[in-house]
Formats: sequence, C-alpha cells, structure tokens
Amino acid sequence: MEGGTIIISNTYGYIRVSTREQNEERQLIALREMSVPEPNIFMDKQSGKDFNRPQYKKLVKKLKPDDLLYIKSIDRLGRNYEEIQNQWRILTKEKKIDIVVLDMPLLDTRRGKDLMGTFLSDIVLQVLSFVAENERTNIRQRQAEGIAAAKARGVRFGRPPKPLPANYHSTYQRWKAGTITGTAAAKECGMPLSTFRYRAEIYEKSRLL
Repeated sequence: MEGGTIIISNTYGYIRVSTREQNEERQLIALREMSVPEPNIFMDKQSGKDFNRPQYKKLVKKLKPDDLLYIKSIDRLGRNYEEIQNQWRILTKEKKIDIVVLDMPLLDTRRGKDLMGTFLSDIVLQVLSFVAENERTNIRQRQAEGIAAAKARGVRFGRPPKPLPANYHSTYQRWKAGTITGTAAAKECGMPLSTFRYRAEIYEKSRLL
C-alpha cells in the first residue's frame, strides 16, 4: 500500500530469440511453468545484426514497482556485458521491480534484500554477464575459424548447383563435336549460355578425375 492506494503487482516474462536460435518454445515452456499469464509474455524475434527490441521496450513501459519479471537466461537482457548491466540497473533500480533468472537461481532479487544479498547478486550478475559476452565472442571466433579452414580445404559456400538435366550428356557431346552451337546447346538444356559453359567446365574436369 502506498499513500492509501493498494498496488497490485503483476508477473511478466520476456523472451528474446534470434532467427538463428529458434528456441522460443523452450523459453515459453519455462515461463508457463512459472504461471506467467500469456498476455504478460513479451517476445522479440530478431536477426543477428538487429537489436531493435520493440516488445522489450513495450514491456519496460508497463512495469511498475514490485512487479516480477522472469527471463530464462541473463543474456536475454542484452548483447554484451555493458548492456546487460545497464538493463539490470534500469529494471531493479529505476523501475524497482524484481527479476528472476530461471537458469541461475542465485539471480532472484526477491531473496536477500539485505546488503549482503544485494552484494552477492551483483557479483553473480557481473560474472554471468561477462561469461555470456565471452561465450558469444568465442562462438563468433570459432565460426570464423571454421569457415576459413573450410575455404582453405576448397569447400564452397552458398547454394548447391542444380542437378544437370537428363539430356545434358548427349547435348554436351554434340556441342563438343561441333555439330551444334553453344547457344543451341544451352537452349536444349534450358539454361543460359554462361551457365552451360560454366557447367561444361566442371563436367570436363569431373570426367578427367
């Protein structure tokens, strides 16, 4: 009660997934197990480059003191150490809400409201947000190294070529023998001339191997 008015606290949940992760169902199940009302679950889907979070911004505007927010893991709050710390400060200090991080029971602001509890929570938050950022950096580095190694082995990236049409072999032989032009051969195979010649080069190499 504040100034004679009863403040009703609400429970919310926030989900953030990138298009690469596709793990919203796992986060949804976790929030439903906490009995978060369906209308109070906010979710942002985004690409790896985009960090514009309209649903998160909408959620923050709705939050009132003593509301409770559930998130599955600490990295849902931001992309890096500084961002996670900043959002935590806004939510707990400015919005004065409680946060529960389901993957890390120590990060439950409903517990340990005393100085020692707050101190321990802050330390755990700092360590976890650093680990989350460090892990993302390591993943990006491993991906870059893997791509570089694959390219060094001659692995080609991109869409695989379409299979050759059934008449390609006979058409190729006639073109090679000079009985038809490249333009006519390409037309018979249903492909542009440049594609016919490009596939012919690959075809010749494969026959020599």
